[in-house]
Amino acid sequence: MSSTAIPYAGDHDHDAHGHHHETFLTKYIFSQDHKMIAKQFLITGIIMAFFAMFLSILFRLQLAWPEKDFPILETFLGKWAADGRIKPEFFLALVTIHGTIMVFFVLTAGLSGTFANLLIPLQIGARDMASPFMNMLSYWFFFLACIIMISSFFVESGPASAGWTIYPPLSALPQAIPGSGTGMTLWLASMVLFIASQVMGGINYISTVLNMRTKGMSLWRMPLPIWALFLTAITGLLSFPVLVSAVVLLIFDRSMGTSFYLSDIIIGGKILPNEGGSPILFQHLFWFLGHPEVYIVVMPALGLTSEVISTNSRKPIFGYHAMVYSLIGITVLSFIVWGHHMFVTGMNPFLGGVFMITTLIIAVPSAVKVFNYLATLWRGNLRFTPAMLFAIGMVSFFISGGLTGIFLGNSSLDINLHDTYFVVAHFHLVMGSASIFGMLCGVYHWYPKMFGRLMNDKLAYLHFWMTFIGAYLVFFPMHFMGIDGVPRRYYSFTSFPFMQQWLTVNIFVTWAAIIAGLGQVAFLVNFFYSMKFGKKATQNPWDSNTLEWTTPVKHIHGNWPGELPTVYRWPYDYSKPGHDEDFIPQTVPFSETMSSNLPHDFEGDTQAEKIQRDWEKENGIERVLNH
Repeated sequence: MSSTAIPYAGDHDHDAHGHHHETFLTKYIFSQDHKMIAKQFLITGIIMAFFAMFLSILFRLQLAWPEKDFPILETFLGKWAADGRIKPEFFLALVTIHGTIMVFFVLTAGLSGTFANLLIPLQIGARDMASPFMNMLSYWFFFLACIIMISSFFVESGPASAGWTIYPPLSALPQAIPGSGTGMTLWLASMVLFIASQVMGGINYISTVLNMRTKGMSLWRMPLPIWALFLTAITGLLSFPVLVSAVVLLIFDRSMGTSFYLSDIIIGGKILPNEGGSPILFQHLFWFLGHPEVYIVVMPALGLTSEVISTNSRKPIFGYHAMVYSLIGITVLSFIVWGHHMFVTGMNPFLGGVFMITTLIIAVPSAVKVFNYLATLWRGNLRFTPAMLFAIGMVSFFISGGLTGIFLGNSSLDINLHDTYFVVAHFHLVMGSASIFGMLCGVYHWYPKMFGRLMNDKLAYLHFWMTFIGAYLVFFPMHFMGIDGVPRRYYSFTSFPFMQQWLTVNIFVTWAAIIAGLGQVAFLVNFFYSMKFGKKATQNPWDSNTLEWTTPVKHIHGNWPGELPTVYRWPYDYSKPGHDEDFIPQTVPFSETMSSNLPHDFEGDTQAEKIQRDWEKENGIERVLNH
């Protein structure tokens, strides 16, 4: 498939860098240019990440020093920290909003929104997204969702307080606890807008990949980030609407007297009239999104990591086809494993066995990706750029966090480990840390493409080591707490003798979290300082093969001046024997690389094979096609 010809502003000299009539509003605020929308998603995602990180520091203070007063907290939080001590109900609100923001607003919208918008048109050779207007709407729905979520801190009853999974009855009864009231209503409204944003984005990403690839860009010549983002969009499009249905039924229960999730409830000695509902129904609907959501978060990070590792190893990615098939396998299997979150709900043991088997099977494509990363790194000509370090860090977290998933995926072991700190440790490593590192590796690698400048390496290395060491020091000890049976979301450990031995570990974890948080300041300074004062980037600073590095450094409307590039080869021709450079861009035809062409390069093109054979015969070479 080739893209439709789009009239291009650069055909006229006076307008070579886009629409000369663009105003500040149309260029920076309500922009329909995919590159600007990518920056909007990224900067909004960074702001939300820092907000969520601040919330986590607040509840870590409570866990480390439960009996200590912090007068400064009352200054900032008012009645929610009277006398300098966080109230139990506000503690749960902090945990709830921290989880919601990180999972949905940072790791879903911040990661996919940024890199799908930036890379899909640039790496497949398109002028823009299939629908630039819908792309703009996608961002503004997301932005509105962020505003509503944060605004819940300013209502009298406080933010939503039912955990990020918002299980009923806490979420279904406005009178249950303070955080079940207006704050929960705002949470639900925010999530509906967020899902609308994701659905609009997903439709756009899928349409663009299927319909707007440039000449020669077959599916098997697409870079792995595009495969990952494409399959992520499909996963989101099929799973997010299910959460909307769960939310709609929850709103009915809250406001219209229905009983989808409620039955036999007593509040303050009063029996409620609700009968026949089941909170387990909500869990099924929630986790039908919730587990694909894990892969919606992880797959883009895996795709970005693939590109960065191959580029900085100066080697072709090991097992390209296996990498694509493993992404497809993860996409399909992610829809039939949701029950492993519900082993302790009284589910039929046979059904638990089925979900256990599918859960363990999904480890296979994940393992394929890990082995292929390690094989790509093996004996490569490694360049330890900041992006490469974060990519390797991502693989590290994916392995260490993934291994603990084998314990939790076992229905009998999960009985002891469910709802303990072991679960917190597992998903913060495999989903949280791994995806954040994948996102950061993408930011450092494609920053020159977004802003035309390079980030400062020294600050970047400081950021990496503080974050990498800090993340392991925060989350690794939690495994041992979980094995000992320490439950998550508890406000204080001082009430239970067996938990008191973990108080010193909580102090250690809190200090590690504070230090890791300070490491993010180095990133923030580097990110914004480099926009204006960073070293100016060249067109292709990493000697990469993909199409985005053939566009001008200065952004122009339509991405390429003149005609769109034509693609002749796959994106991973690095260190090819016989070629004078260690990379061959996708736009270089085989006729210009006769001395390095290999039989499988031609993908069954008999005419190209004949030209290659004739050239070798003329030059007395019996190297490639004659054997």
